[in-house]
Amino acid sequence: MLINLLRLIFIICALSFIFMLAQAWWQKRRQGSLEPTPFWPVAAIGFAANFLDTLGVGSFAVKTACYKQFKLIDDRMLPGTLNGQCVLPTVTQSLIFIGVVKVDPFTLISMMIAAAAGAAWGARHVASFHRQTIRLVMAISLLVVAGLIFAGLLGLFPVGGDAMGLGGYKLAIALLGNFIFGVLMNVGIGLFAPCMTLVYLLGMNPLAAFPIMMGSTAVLSVFSAGTFIRKGAFDAKAVLAVAIFGPIGVVLAAMLVKSMDMEMLKWLVAFIVIYTSWTMYASWRAAHRSPVQLAVESAG
Repeated sequence: MLINLLRLIFIICALSFIFMLAQAWWQKRRQGSLEPTPFWPVAAIGFAANFLDTLGVGSFAVKTACYKQFKLIDDRMLPGTLNGQCVLPTVTQSLIFIGVVKVDPFTLISMMIAAAAGAAWGARHVASFHRQTIRLVMAISLLVVAGLIFAGLLGLFPVGGDAMGLGGYKLAIALLGNFIFGVLMNVGIGLFAPCMTLVYLLGMNPLAAFPIMMGSTAVLSVFSAGTFIRKGAFDAKAVLAVAIFGPIGVVLAAMLVKSMDMEMLKWLVAFIVIYTSWTMYASWRAAHRSPVQLAVESAG
């Protein structure tokens, strides 16, 4: 019964997002303000990134690296675009995986609510941030993600435990952590890696991370994406491309997950994250040293 109720919530979230995106797309098109973003390259990146995302690798770092490398999306639009792009893929993940791992319902639902609250609070502030602020925060955030990935690959994480739920002070820590992770989603740092780390540290079974992080992201992304969409701080064409092709990558990954070499993929993504963090910092430093360049970018 609870699983069916959660699935209904996810479907309602997806339908709400589709309505908001269609409305924003029509408004931008009528105003002639649609971004000149190439549809198919972004769709291909979204397909691949969400394929990896379903395997637990995370999609934000992969997409950010590709967008930066090929100069596809304005830095200022990245947080809103990334949050908008993850709604339908993560809803698809949740619908597939939410009933597979039996996590304590109270722990699951309360952590989902905490993440959504963090996203809703954070999006109101991040959507109005200056481009330079976004660059610096994303550089630091991506470096943190790289550290988490490397720590896991090098066996520095605690082994976790067998618990499928939390209570007392551990649950309070988990709720605070997921609230913070919801806020960080708005600056381009995905929830998957830090949420999985938190679950390990609190002694839960590592498998419990999957329904928690997928369900949390599915719900919070609607709140964060909705705020960015209302403020126009997102790339409509890029979001539409991944909204269509991202879920396809999720479904294929769910079918092939048992035959993939996860270690190689995680090492690759770890290095991509570090590279992207450096490029974000380099962009911030270059504009910081050149007031003329910064003034031109701010006016653009």
